[in-house]
Amino acid sequence: MPLVRAIGGPELAGAAGLILPPLTGIAPWLAPAAAVGLGLAQVGRIIVHVTRGEVRVIATGRERRPPLVVTAGRGR
Repeated sequence: MPLVRAIGGPELAGAAGLILPPLTGIAPWLAPAAAVGLGLAQVGRIIVHVTRGEVRVIATGRERRPPLVVTAGRGR
């Protein structure tokens, strides 16, 4: 459980990175970078769940993927 709690900090930083730069106009390149980082974290979650045999848990994170893809694509 400590690992799960340790992941919370970077998750919150990534969420702030998705929201704050476009709102403030400061360093707008951070939003796509945060989206890519959170997408990589999602891939890591999938790998961990598959190796643990928790394939049913993977489906609970699917609602997070489309916004990350859209945000990362806006950085072009």
